[in-house]
Amino acid sequence: MARRPIRILASRAGSQAITSELTRRGFLAVAAGSGATAFLAACSGPSTSEAPEATGGALEDALAIYTWGDYDAPETLTGFTDAEGPQITLDSYSSNEEMIARLVAANGTSGFDIIVPTGVFIPQLIEQGLIQELNLDLIPNLANLDPAFAAQDWDPENAYSICKDWGTTGFVFDSTAISRDLVTWEDFLDAAQNEASGRTSLLDAPENITGLYFWANGIPWTTTDEADLAAAEDFLVNTLAQHISAFDSYPGSGAMQQGTQVLMQCWNGDARLGILESEDPDRWQWRLGAPDTELWMDNWCIPVGAPHPEAAHAFIDYVLDPVVSLQELDYIGYHTGVAGIEDAANAEGLERTDIVFFTEEQLATMHNGEVNDAQPRGVEIWNAMKAAAGQ
Repeated sequence: MARRPIRILASRAGSQAITSELTRRGFLAVAAGSGATAFLAACSGPSTSEAPEATGGALEDALAIYTWGDYDAPETLTGFTDAEGPQITLDSYSSNEEMIARLVAANGTSGFDIIVPTGVFIPQLIEQGLIQELNLDLIPNLANLDPAFAAQDWDPENAYSICKDWGTTGFVFDSTAISRDLVTWEDFLDAAQNEASGRTSLLDAPENITGLYFWANGIPWTTTDEADLAAAEDFLVNTLAQHISAFDSYPGSGAMQQGTQVLMQCWNGDARLGILESEDPDRWQWRLGAPDTELWMDNWCIPVGAPHPEAAHAFIDYVLDPVVSLQELDYIGYHTGVAGIEDAANAEGLERTDIVFFTEEQLATMHNGEVNDAQPRGVEIWNAMKAAAGQ
């Protein structure tokens, strides 16, 4: 992979996968009405809880990680316990908002030692005192991180966050059901309304829903122009929605195996997972969204009040080991940012690395997202489209 600085301000799931649980919808409603940043400013403040700080002492006997579902190789978790001792417990969330709301409510007493927020949310997490500074002396393997994936705009000194992995968005289609080749987002939308009608799924994320329309029509996906947003809403709600059968952020672990959809918008790692686990992998064709699409980066952070900070630092250091990082990449299907990992993956013979590593030309088509004044409008469009689709 070409090495160049990547300033990633995109959200893998800034508002995605919100289910019918009251706490999630309640938080999203507030975010839609006032903006996530304003909500954080209004509701959170510095924690008053006292917790130990990491100084390089003996590791505690436990480690609690709050992360996205199925987001680390089981061998990584058991390997850390075998090597270092702490027993790991996992809890998962489906959106950054869900994770943030839980931290806000706990006010430093969540009991979690590590969280994995998407980069765009880190400035707010720092400002509101929800994450603590890292002791980088305890993470010597940070030296293994490729400089292209360090010192991001949201945390230029890596004082609070370290890259876990990064990815992008594209789509997968079933070549036994769609005989023509699909290359662009325009092709995707056309097929969704024709041969894939009623068997198409979209990511359950407002920014990816509106982004689909903007990318296909040459409009910056961070636009705040109301005319752009109104046009997106009209098409998505009144034209496309009737053809959409599901809003699914993880089709690789379900729909692709069951054959319930033939056209799916998806993140690259999930697409790779679905193809590799399919009984007939050749039927599935992956395409990077064109002519433009997104970039996102998820990050290791330690929340304020973490009860096991020594173990948290040790774990972050552990996963930055090149051998462990390659193990992670093979399982989750995302680039971990560790230097030399592409060569290591190819030497190891890992399959479908074309869905993990990208050329300079492909990287040039991936663009940063941002939290801006259009976020509440995007959530409205997402809700309206799902209602129109009967979801």
